[in-house]
Amino acid sequence: MATGLAGHFVAMARNNAWANHRLLTACTALTPQEFAAPRQSFFPSLRATLNHILWVDVYYIDALERDPAVLRRYDDPPPDFADAVSLHDAQRASDRRLLAFCERQTEATLGEGLVLPRPNRTPPPSSVASILEHLFQHQIHHRGQAHAMLSGTHVKPPQLDEFFLAGEEHLRRDELRVLGLPET
Repeated sequence: MATGLAGHFVAMARNNAWANHRLLTACTALTPQEFAAPRQSFFPSLRATLNHILWVDVYYIDALERDPAVLRRYDDPPPDFADAVSLHDAQRASDRRLLAFCERQTEATLGEGLVLPRPNRTPPPSSVASILEHLFQHQIHHRGQAHAMLSGTHVKPPQLDEFFLAGEEHLRRDELRVLGLPET
């Protein structure tokens, strides 16, 4: 198992997969109409918020994997999933890609510079570690918004902060098995 900063990013990717699984599993209890219903937040619905998370994940993972066609994501984004079940499947695939990327990192590769291309500008390079930090923060930020929106439905929002502490393994064990992730 990786240690240091590389190990930290593997743990964050595992947490990300688990939290997305928990949140999207809860959202599968909503009808497509409830999923798309207008709600108060940065994005106007759970559907828009959770599709945004996936779009940004795919773009950043493509960039981190140095896909030369990464800018095509602006013209050819992932589909806009109308229901949580189909979105959950796509998010799970994205989460696996991110975890696999993090598992390949070393302290040296995390320090490498990488340009995140934009359609209208070329920003200066950021370290791979900084890009991963930003990506995980982005996911946490918008999952929090989705969590709050879910509280306005008949579905109880799931607990999303039971991942890292010793003694709470039993709170995530079954979901980690569903995700194919070994317990730590």
